[in-house]
Amino acid sequence: MEKINNLKQVKKYYLKYEMNQLFTTDLFKEFELIKVNRLEYICLQEEPLEYLWFLVEGSAKVVKVLENGKNLLLSFYEPFSIIGDVELIQAKHTSCTVQALSTCYLLALPIDKFRAALQKDIKLMNFVCQGLAQKLDHISNNSSINLLYPLENRLASYINMVAVEQESSKGKRLFNENLTQLADLLGTSYRHLLRTLNRLCQAHILSREKKGYMIVNEGELSQLAEGLYK
Repeated sequence: MEKINNLKQVKKYYLKYEMNQLFTTDLFKEFELIKVNRLEYICLQEEPLEYLWFLVEGSAKVVKVLENGKNLLLSFYEPFSIIGDVELIQAKHTSCTVQALSTCYLLALPIDKFRAALQKDIKLMNFVCQGLAQKLDHISNNSSINLLYPLENRLASYINMVAVEQESSKGKRLFNENLTQLADLLGTSYRHLLRTLNRLCQAHILSREKKGYMIVNEGELSQLAEGLYK
């Protein structure tokens, strides 16, 4: 995680997403621009939240750690998303873990410093309520997917969301994650996950490589994914 002291870049994102419309009082000068590298954590469950985050570039996944130690995939974040809205209202520790899936840029506002003022800001609270409603819809949708769709479709959708383009492979995308953790996220067994990955390789949708799984047929993968996870 890196702070970028560049007012021009802050202003670029601030204007791009018309963030002046979110607040009764313009807080442009109070924002910091933070860069989070791929696979770094933006926040960790049950830890104090330092900032109210606004994701302006990149993508991230939201995971809930359950009492039995397993991880549950809740949702994905893409621009323009707010992170820390629940914690802003409840003043509690972070309710879930958010991990960057690509290089992310976030505009950050120190949450403790501005909590009281933000809670009284009708414009921001209206935006927060709309965002929470969307998140609830996405989480409900993703929970239904985990229950009702075959693993092959869920896995294809997950890979489609997180695979990273490889310059050394003529733009093809590579999927490489801890498969034990992924089995937890998708609510399946490690063996069933491996069998499903093997089927996708046999269908020439994926190719097993030293560094992970290369997508060799984007069209077939997208058809299987059906745009499930959001």
